[in-house]
Amino acid sequence: VMRETLRGLGVGILFAIGGDGTQRGALKLHAEAQRQGYPLAVIGVPKTIDNDIQYVTRTFGFGTAVDRARAIIDVAHTEARAVLNGVGLVRLMGRDSGFIAAGAALASGEVNYCLIPEQEFALEGEKGLLAVLEKRLERKRHAVIVVAEGAGQELMAQAGQERDASGNVKFADIGVFLKDRIASHFKGLRKTINVRYLDPSYAIRGLAANTEDAVLCDLLARNAAHAAMAGRSGVIVGYIHNRMVHVPMEMATNGRKKVELDGALWKGVLAVTGQPASWG
Repeated sequence: VMRETLRGLGVGILFAIGGDGTQRGALKLHAEAQRQGYPLAVIGVPKTIDNDIQYVTRTFGFGTAVDRARAIIDVAHTEARAVLNGVGLVRLMGRDSGFIAAGAALASGEVNYCLIPEQEFALEGEKGLLAVLEKRLERKRHAVIVVAEGAGQELMAQAGQERDASGNVKFADIGVFLKDRIASHFKGLRKTINVRYLDPSYAIRGLAANTEDAVLCDLLARNAAHAAMAGRSGVIVGYIHNRMVHVPMEMATNGRKKVELDGALWKGVLAVTGQPASWG
């Protein structure tokens, strides 16, 4: 239907602007156009705050999201310090990749625990989050926790039971879960706790682009136009190693880019937060 609609409108170039789901759909449209002999140039522009497109260093929207997330973390830190045993808990977007949480934690410098989907963490036990948080509060009387939406799903019984219209697993709310578990844990210990919970959600994704993202968007747009006019199709225009490249959509969409737990980004987060390298 999409192919016939585009053909009827006389469209010869289609720019698919979005994340991995958008690019998977664009790849199917490209393949169908090729099968039918329809000369349609399909060029992908990687726009997603999650920064999870493979073979692309940075996607349009990521920098703006990290900027805003950092500001929210600053609010959480201020609120946590203002009360006895204050815990600033911030839930950020990031279903399968924790780049926003990791980047914002590193930029802020005020985060004590950063929880991402790439690393499982324990709540209970001597090395679990609750015990570690207890010791932190005894020393400093406040703490800041940042959690990506896809983190800790294995801890919640209701997680993964349903799928949305796109076929994605519906995640349980790790932010509310942690808020309740932290509160109940300290109540059981009869210790004062004040959890300040912030979930900026779409307030981060719906922002106008900052300067860095606006410049990147311009680079992507111009190179996407050049790629289409040169006869390319079924590729994503990406920025990697300070160069604009054409990444085949099939390569870019056969998985997701993840935070490497032995990479420089995550090592930086561990150094800044001082959190345990593992929770086991």
